Amino acid sequence: MKKYQYNEITLMQYIFFIHGTQLGSGQLALPRLLAEKAGVSGWISLLMGWAGSVAASLFIVSIMKRYPDGAFPDLLVHYFGKPIGKIAVLLMTMFYAFSSLTSIFATGLMIQQWILPHTPLYILIILFSIPTYLITRNGLRVIGRYTELIFFLTIGMIFFMLVPLKNGHPLHLLPILGEGWGPLLQGTLVTVFSFLGFDSALIAYPFLQKKQAAATGIIIANTLTLLIFLINVLSCFVFFSPDEITQYQQPTLDLLKVVEFKFVERLEIVFLSGFLTVISATWITLMYNTVFCTSWLLGKQDHQSHVLVLLVLTILSAYFLDPSTDQMEDWYSWLTKTGFLYAFVMPVGLWLYLRGKELSQGRRRT
Repeated sequence: MKKYQYNEITLMQYIFFIHGTQLGSGQLALPRLLAEKAGVSGWISLLMGWAGSVAASLFIVSIMKRYPDGAFPDLLVHYFGKPIGKIAVLLMTMFYAFSSLTSIFATGLMIQQWILPHTPLYILIILFSIPTYLITRNGLRVIGRYTELIFFLTIGMIFFMLVPLKNGHPLHLLPILGEGWGPLLQGTLVTVFSFLGFDSALIAYPFLQKKQAAATGIIIANTLTLLIFLINVLSCFVFFSPDEITQYQQPTLDLLKVVEFKFVERLEIVFLSGFLTVISATWITLMYNTVFCTSWLLGKQDHQSHVLVLLVLTILSAYFLDPSTDQMEDWYSWLTKTGFLYAFVMPVGLWLYLRGKELSQGRRRT
C-alpha cells in the first residue's frame, strides 16, 4: 500500500493546487513592477518567466520520479541521510511559513487600504483564519477540491478587465524591445515571485493518482497562470500610459474604477471581494505545505494541531509586528531571492547531483 494513498488527488486537483498557489496578491501590483523594470515590453518578461518556471517544473517532476511513492522529504533522507534531510526539510518549513505569512499579511493590508481602513490587521487575520483552518485541516484532497472550485467560480472575473480597453490605446505597447534585452531580464526576475508556487509539486506529487501525467499537469498549471497574468498586464499597459502606470500601487484595481454599471458603481470593491477567495487559495496551500513539513519532521500523520498552532502564531505576528505596505515590499524582495534559489536553482542542482550519482553507479557496475 502506498504511503500517501489515503489522500490521493486527481490530475485536475493537482493542476489547480499548483495554479492556486501562484495567484497571490502580488499579481495586482505586477503591471507596475514590470513597467518600472522593463517598460512597455514588460509582458515579454512574463513569457520568459513562464519558460523558466516550466523548465524548473520539469526538473522537479524528474526528481520526484526517482522516489514516486514518497514525498520530497522522504527523497532527501533516502539520498542524503537523516541529519541532512531533516535540516533541509526544516529550511523548507521556514520558507513556506514565511511565504504564507507574507501572503496573508499582504491580503489583509490590501483589504485595509481599499475596504476597511480602520480595522486592525490582526482582526482581519482572525477572520481569515476561521475558513483557513476548516479547509487546511482536512488535507490535500479537500484543498485540491477547493482550489478547483475557486477557479471555475472566479475565472469570469478576469474578463471584466477587458471592458476598460474600449478607452485604451494599443500604441502604448510600442516600441517593442525599445529598451533592449537588459531591462527585460530584470523584469524576468520580477516575475519569479509571481510564478512561485509550482514548487508545491514537491509536496503534491506523491498524492497524485496518475503520476505519468505530472509533467503535463504542471505545464498546464503554469500556462493558466501565464494567461491570467498576460490579460492583467496587457490590459493595464494598454489603458495606462507608460509613465502613468508607475504612479499606481495596484494598477489592476485602479483600472476597474472606470467600469460602472447601473446597479454598482465601485466595481473594484466587488472585484476585490471576489478576488479575496482567489488569494485565499495561495496562503491555504502554503500553510498546508508548512504543516506537511512539520508533521513529517515530528513523525505524525495528523496535522490539524499544527494548522491551529500556525494560525495562532500568524495572528500573534500580525498583532506584534503590524507590518506596513513598505515593509511588505521588503518581504516580497526577500522572498523573490530565496524563492529563486529554492524553486529554480535547487531543482536543477539536485537533478544534476542525482543524475551524476546514477551515472557513477552505472559505471561501477560495468
